[in-house]
Amino acid sequence: MIVEHLSLVDFRNYAAVDLALLPGPNVFVGKNGQGKTNLVEAIAFFATLGSHRVSSDAPMVRDGAEHAIVRARLAHGERRVQLEAQVNRQGSNRARVNGAPVRTAELPRYAQVVLFAPEDLQIVRGDPSARRRFADQLLVQRAPRMAGVLADYDRVLKQRTALLKSARARGLKGEALSTLDVWDDKLVTLGTEIIRARIALAADLTPPVAAAYRAIAGEDHRPELEWALSFSRDSDPDSDEDDAGTSMGSRTDAADPTVPATADVIAQFRAALAARRPAELDRGVTLVGPHRDDLVLRVRGLPVKGYASHGESWSVALSLRLASAELLRADSQLGDPIVILDDVFAELDSGRRGRLAELTSGFEQVIVTAAVGADVPGALRAHTLRVEAGEILEPEDPEPLVSPVVGAAAAYEGGGDD
Repeated sequence: MIVEHLSLVDFRNYAAVDLALLPGPNVFVGKNGQGKTNLVEAIAFFATLGSHRVSSDAPMVRDGAEHAIVRARLAHGERRVQLEAQVNRQGSNRARVNGAPVRTAELPRYAQVVLFAPEDLQIVRGDPSARRRFADQLLVQRAPRMAGVLADYDRVLKQRTALLKSARARGLKGEALSTLDVWDDKLVTLGTEIIRARIALAADLTPPVAAAYRAIAGEDHRPELEWALSFSRDSDPDSDEDDAGTSMGSRTDAADPTVPATADVIAQFRAALAARRPAELDRGVTLVGPHRDDLVLRVRGLPVKGYASHGESWSVALSLRLASAELLRADSQLGDPIVILDDVFAELDSGRRGRLAELTSGFEQVIVTAAVGADVPGALRAHTLRVEAGEILEPEDPEPLVSPVVGAAAAYEGGGDD
């Protein structure tokens, strides 16, 4: 899979831009703040339905505009598909595929992207939310229907938490809150599906992560991945950081022995909710569920967070992304995922730079951003463009390669293609 053409209107610092991309490596070079990352952020939006830099959509809309338009033509062999997204500053986003309106959640069915960025270090060193987000974005790319499950879970979680806060304010006790049982049922049903999918993902990721780590670091530190569940009997649901690991008993799914049986997940989830209800009413917070789980990462048998060196941490972060690309490549009928390396080479030593370039150069399309062109290893130096203040130029050409897309917004509203 490759991006043949990208069009942006009122996206970040781009009023309008129209850009052709090639198979193989595409390199964007420019000083910080010129708009390099904005280009790859737009491409990745189709796969993740969000930004790797911010948690809300509003910052992606150009100052003074109410919405941004992102359009991309993707190619796999002879097949072409035109994806369009209207990213709104407020309210729900809109999407089209080949000019026909679709739910935004449908977009990841057509686009698969693996994006490496400096922010990836937070996956291994940051809060559990960064690891949950990494896992959930990969889940959606492997199984796009999970976007709906995750969205429904978030909606139920908000409703249940709002009820808990209301009960706390009114001094109500559990027996006076029959409505809470209804939300418990919904939370358990959706949460169980997420938990089991995440555990299966960790099992699938472990072998390619180990292989990628050896290739990047040049050593075998035995990287491991394991989910610490908020209702694990050894865990503390009040903690945001939990190294207890999964504790689900011995029964597993008949179709997938790496995943605990659905009945066991449901039983432990319900039991934990019942046990924690007094504390939840006191605090007005939902204390149990996949929104409080953590993906525990280890090397040499020790948690990466707090024990791994800077180099080891980077090796784990890069390995997670490389393993993601390999999983998507193996699963997909659309060819290789699009690999994006967003300003990562400046963060790495020369050895890791070279090994990362070697490991990614074989993908159908690799898009690289860099502040200094010399940071990009030779294996990825091919189609190079310069980015300056929202304009894209040839390296030695003072004239912009692209001209404003006149009427692009109107074309989107009418569902027209390029």
